[in-house]
Amino acid sequence: MFACISRIWRWEFWPMWLFYAPIVPWIAWLSVRYRGFTTITAANPGIPHGGFVGESKYQILSRLSGSNVIATELINPAPIHQQEQALREIIGRNRWQFPLILKPDIGQRGAGVKLVKSLDAAGAYFKDCALPVIVQPFHPGPYEAGIFYYRHPDESHGQIFSITDKHFSELTGDGVSTLEDVIWQHPRYRMQAGRFLKRHASERQRVLRTGERFPLVVAGNHCQGTMFRDGSHLITPELTAAIDRIARRFSGFYFGRFDVRYSDAEQLKAGTDFAIIELNGVTSESTNIYDPEGSLISAYRTLLRQWSLLFEIAAENRRRGERCSSLGAILRAVIQHYTTTQADPLSD
Repeated sequence: MFACISRIWRWEFWPMWLFYAPIVPWIAWLSVRYRGFTTITAANPGIPHGGFVGESKYQILSRLSGSNVIATELINPAPIHQQEQALREIIGRNRWQFPLILKPDIGQRGAGVKLVKSLDAAGAYFKDCALPVIVQPFHPGPYEAGIFYYRHPDESHGQIFSITDKHFSELTGDGVSTLEDVIWQHPRYRMQAGRFLKRHASERQRVLRTGERFPLVVAGNHCQGTMFRDGSHLITPELTAAIDRIARRFSGFYFGRFDVRYSDAEQLKAGTDFAIIELNGVTSESTNIYDPEGSLISAYRTLLRQWSLLFEIAAENRRRGERCSSLGAILRAVIQHYTTTQADPLSD
């Protein structure tokens, strides 16, 4: 009960419709100013609908190049034994080893991201997921960041708008309490207790040993249980230049967020040690706004600027001859996405 009540002032846990309600008038004004909401789909001509919904993660990563992009393979829907055989061939061809990351090729907010440690676990995943699945080697990190990038079409170089420093939730045992008890006793984790307990249902009554560390989440997504912090201290000219080089090699990309794994903050700031695991388009968020130490006013200020940049970049592209998606095409993509992603397995 206390967790439900405390959501009133802990706005980072508000439902999306409530959190975005004050932004809607601003988006409506920008839509009028820039001749329609669908203008935003021209921001990234190289991605279907600019990355509004339903884009293929595999196709996007295939458009990127360089050693900083993690290797990614695609397994299409098929009988489970055929998918398992395809996975064996991928592992052999790339000389990969378990654990591996599996996730739906088309998905949002970390849905269906799974760390699998065996072929049997992969088979169980394929059974629950009727969608195309991408396979990636697991990058041990242990750190992850969301790097929000933008470039105006008439400018030769882009900028990092923000960085989100992601902190993965984990428990520490006391030798007495069950996993469920520790979750409910934690001032933050109890806010998402339902998600954690569903994810770890088979172990909720296990007593963690004293000092035992138990990870609650693998997917670096706020709604899956990862805590977001403002990572502006990680922005450097060197990292900006590295991200800009990668982004400019993707023809038709100007606005979005790179999700990256890395092992050392100093090397990340030097632009030398990071692996891009995903790239999101126009519906990306500057997710540093969910820093629990930030203010709601600051979060809205960031979102207002982010949406302004999106419309400006898209309008510039349209003036240069790029076409916007029609409203009908967007609605069809939204309907198709939300009617075909219901089978996503539970995320780690």
